[in-house]
Amino acid sequence: MKRFSLFICLSICVNYISAQTITEIGKDTLRISLKDIETDFLNNNLDLIAQRYSIDSARASVITAKLYDNPEIDFSNALYNPSDHSFFNSERTFQISQLIQLAGKRNKSINFASAGVEVAQNQFYDLLRTLRFVLRSDFFNIYYLQQSSKVYQVEISSLQKIVDAFKREVEKGYIAPADLLRVQSQLYTLQAEYDNLQTNITQIQSEVKSMIMANPASYIEPVFNESISDKQTILESNYQSLVDTALANRPDIKAIQSGIAQNMLNVSLQKALAVPDISVFAGYDRLGGYIRNYSSIGISMPIPIFNRNQGNIKNARIQEDASKTILESETEKVKNEVTANYITALRSEKLLSGFDPGFEENMRKLIEQVTINFKKKNISILEFLDHYDAYKQNILQLNQLRFNNKNALEQLNFSTGKIIFNQQ
Repeated sequence: MKRFSLFICLSICVNYISAQTITEIGKDTLRISLKDIETDFLNNNLDLIAQRYSIDSARASVITAKLYDNPEIDFSNALYNPSDHSFFNSERTFQISQLIQLAGKRNKSINFASAGVEVAQNQFYDLLRTLRFVLRSDFFNIYYLQQSSKVYQVEISSLQKIVDAFKREVEKGYIAPADLLRVQSQLYTLQAEYDNLQTNITQIQSEVKSMIMANPASYIEPVFNESISDKQTILESNYQSLVDTALANRPDIKAIQSGIAQNMLNVSLQKALAVPDISVFAGYDRLGGYIRNYSSIGISMPIPIFNRNQGNIKNARIQEDASKTILESETEKVKNEVTANYITALRSEKLLSGFDPGFEENMRKLIEQVTINFKKKNISILEFLDHYDAYKQNILQLNQLRFNNKNALEQLNFSTGKIIFNQQ
């Protein structure tokens, strides 16, 4: 009995703590505009911050390439002289040497490393382009899902009142229990759909909060003015100009082009590395030469008979040819991507523009009248439920079309590498 009582107490405590936790999560509402959420993204996104380090690393390689080779010093002293049985008092040699790079190796190494910085920068901007597309698409998705959730909230609240009223009517015998069950069934269906919708919103919000480093317990509420039209619509856009913009602005294309330039510089560098460097030295020998205190200067260099860096030169040329082929392939992919997204956005815009601007408001007024007439028993329960379902489906579909239009424009922004549409 004591164990059972303890179990009940623990269960109550756990349920209470869970309820308090759920209540706290989402209590902090973060109302944020598209401009502000992008600012937070640029300042706080950890993926971007990590990618910036690759640029710093590439710049460090330039510093390394600019450095000259260090001089080398060689000193030796005889340990023991058997002729006079003395230590450290006989032969001594000293030599200093400096490697001198020929064929412009240093400058070519600097140019090669500098091209690597450009590649790293373009890779960073390509990551930025990708993450920004996800962020902006999620922003609009959350906004329209929340608009749809308001439809559910209104319908659930209205049906809950009707269910409560029907229960009292059933107790008095004024209506049949079957009518109550039909309304309850509709209510439970709406509640289940609303719960699925909220789960979807929560998952998308989780992704956005990770991207802008927002408080995990906050609830994001996008601030978006639909009445502000875009500066440019698809119908006003020129298809060829969008393709040209993509080829000129896409950072992934620029990264490939920078890679080609770097590979060309690498070919030149590898050819230069085939030229042997010389080493200039000066030396001193106390007793080892043909005279005492012998001094000398000289040069040394390897003879390029066997190793002329053939393999690295060939590999560099292969990489150059491969990168040119990749550029040609990616250019065609970009053209096809822009074309597909342009057609999708154009179709979405035409479809959405065909809707009457007052359709949503007229539907809202209609459902209000339907509810009033149903309470007055001027229409049957089947007519009432049909009107409610039609209202819900039409508004949800309209919100989906609006999101599809915004998302299609974001796809076009992504494929062109420039924010042309959805500017607010």
